[in-house]
Parts: sequence; C-alpha cells; structure tokens
Amino acid sequence: MTEQQRDPEQGADETGAEERDDQVASTVGESLARAARNSGMGQLVDGGAPTGTALLSALGGVRGLLETILPGLVFLILFTFTQNVPLSIGVSAAVAVVFTVVRIIGKTPITQALAGLIGVGLSAIFALITGRGEDNFILGIWTNAAYAAALLISILVRWPLIGLAAGYLMGDGLAWRSVRSKFRVMQALTFLWFLLFAARLLVQVPLYLAHTDAATSALALTKLLMGVPLYAPLLLVTWFIVKGQFPQKPQQAPRSPEKNAG
Repeated sequence: MTEQQRDPEQGADETGAEERDDQVASTVGESLARAARNSGMGQLVDGGAPTGTALLSALGGVRGLLETILPGLVFLILFTFTQNVPLSIGVSAAVAVVFTVVRIIGKTPITQALAGLIGVGLSAIFALITGRGEDNFILGIWTNAAYAAALLISILVRWPLIGLAAGYLMGDGLAWRSVRSKFRVMQALTFLWFLLFAARLLVQVPLYLAHTDAATSALALTKLLMGVPLYAPLLLVTWFIVKGQFPQKPQQAPRSPEKNAG
C-alpha cells in the first residue's frame, strides 16, 4: 500500500526533473545558437550551399582571421629568433592593440578583436610575471581543457552541446532528441569537437611542461597549426551534417503585418 501511494509522487518528481532539464537545455541551446549566429555562422546556415564567402564570414572574415593568427605568428617568429620573452610578448600584444584600435576608428564591431586583445593581454601578464615564454599559452591550454570537459560531459549526460546549438539554430528546438538517428549523429558530432580540443591538449601540454625554448617555439607553432587549419574543416563538416539532419529552414522572426492597400 505504501509503495503504491509513493508511485504518483515519484512520477511527479521525475516529470518535474525532466521539465527542469528541458528548461536548462533550452536556455543553453538558445544561447549557443545565438552565439553561433552572431559569430557569422548564420550565413552558413541560411545559405543553400557553402560558399567561400560564407565560410570565411563564419570564421570572422579576413580581418578576423588576421586578428586570430597574427599575434601568435609574431610571437613565434620573434621568440624563435631572439628567445626574448618581453620583446616577443610585447610586440604580439601591440599587434592585438592595433587591430582593436583600427576597429574602433572604423566603427566596426569590436567584440572579436576585444576578446582577442583580452586573451593576449592576460596571457602576456602570466608570461611576464613568470618570465617563461611557455606561460604565454597557459590560458589557451586551460580554455581548451574547459571546452573539452564541457563537450565530454554533455555527451555523457546525453545532452550533446552540438545538438543543442544545431537544434535551435535550425528551428528544431529539442525535438531531435526524440529521433534516435538524429540523437546519435549529434552525439557523434559533439564527440568530434571534443576530439579537436583533446588533440590540442595531447600535443600542447607536453610541450608546455618541457620548459625549454625549443619546446616553446614548437608550442607556438602547434597552436597556429591546430587552430584555424583544424577548426575550419570541422566547421564545414558540421555544416554538411547538420544540414542533412535538419533540412528545414531555420526559424526567422515574424514579419510585421503589411498594411491593407484599401
């Protein structure tokens, strides 16, 4: 009798827990989709076929790529030839500052440049405090670790982050979770992104722990090679798969009603 009386309560608790999970997932998914669209991925999603222009826009455009690559490239070149930590970091940070100032003067969006400047600035502070060039990369290593952990956890709890982002970006919400084939594909895609960040850690952490000038130069090089050259193809693969799983058009904001001619 007692167990029979508890069953409805347990059922209600389980239903409430599922609703809370759905609410949290909806919030996360909408935030991820909004961030993806604002970053330029909207052009990839809205287009019928991936064009070079759309992919370039999703990566931040030519200026965005330069803002991402040049500070690290400058550090690599200067440190390799001089082993001078303050010089290498100072010039690298100056490049990031110039990009930000140019955006401010041109009255263009500064979010990406400002985020890059903050990242370069914090990394420079760490390296200057310790006097070790490899500490210029510690923030990036921790960032990769955080992304890898978040992606792996989302897979284990069966709420893959790529699925959440794709579902809301493509106007499907959480419906994809009830379709086994879509769910498995989103799990696999999320795992691919996890592998990207895990691979970076696997290569870069040993170089960081070596604490030698040669290893620091190699660390700077691998960060460049494992950045956009790996990110861009995976982004394109993700686009193709998501488009195949969600063939419908993304949801768009409703238009205001037109005035009657009469």
